[in-house]
Amino acid sequence: MELKKFIAHGDIYDIYECDGKSINLYNKPEYKEKCLYAALTHARCETTLVNSFIKTPVLHEVSVIDGKWAISFDFIKGKTLQQLMDENPDKMDTYLNQFIDIQMEIHAQYMPLLSKLKDKMARQIKSLGAIDEIKKYELLTRLDSMPKHIKLCHGNFAPKNVIINDEGTYVINWSAARQGNASADVARTYLLFCLSDPVTADAYLDKYCLKSGTSKQYVQAWLPIVAAAQLIKGREEEKDLLMRWIDVVDYS
Repeated sequence: MELKKFIAHGDIYDIYECDGKSINLYNKPEYKEKCLYAALTHARCETTLVNSFIKTPVLHEVSVIDGKWAISFDFIKGKTLQQLMDENPDKMDTYLNQFIDIQMEIHAQYMPLLSKLKDKMARQIKSLGAIDEIKKYELLTRLDSMPKHIKLCHGNFAPKNVIINDEGTYVINWSAARQGNASADVARTYLLFCLSDPVTADAYLDKYCLKSGTSKQYVQAWLPIVAAAQLIKGREEEKDLLMRWIDVVDYS
């Protein structure tokens, strides 16, 4: 297969469009396990959401292209919710409400077969070299104390991963999906907003908590944990914000 149209570069895989398919091409041959696990995770989410108003790209195959592992999905045409927000800032309130409705629908699904979000976060915290052992202990203790849920958590839910077209609403990029506490997923989304648009981040969190009846303090309790999980990516431009969040405090 010849991959002609490059779409985007990622830390683990690059994305191409080819013959109506979106191809996630993993950057290193040794990423076989990551590729296969991502395919299994997507397939489980695709099956679970089949009766939801949320659509997911159909997964077609896992293959090897020029020695690298790859996953093939339907290529979804349309504009992302992020593009719509950027093009129509006067409609931001409407788009945020739509975004939150989609996220709440995701969280309404129960996913006992997926790996646990808390286990993933614990591994990430333990592997961090940027914080000392005392801070790791504080974060792991906080994580362990959080209620255990089996709700579907997207793991990277952001407006760029929602595509709107004439067929409906598509959510893409399910490789980080896990079973867990919805408030952890909300805290993760809040963090992603804060890294690019703090004003929208606060509006998002206020609206989500109001719509869902969730205490803002409950979501904020996850912030040091999601910050530590993000720190593992090693992005220097994010480090100052993440290190401030990692200071374990009680929000009021």
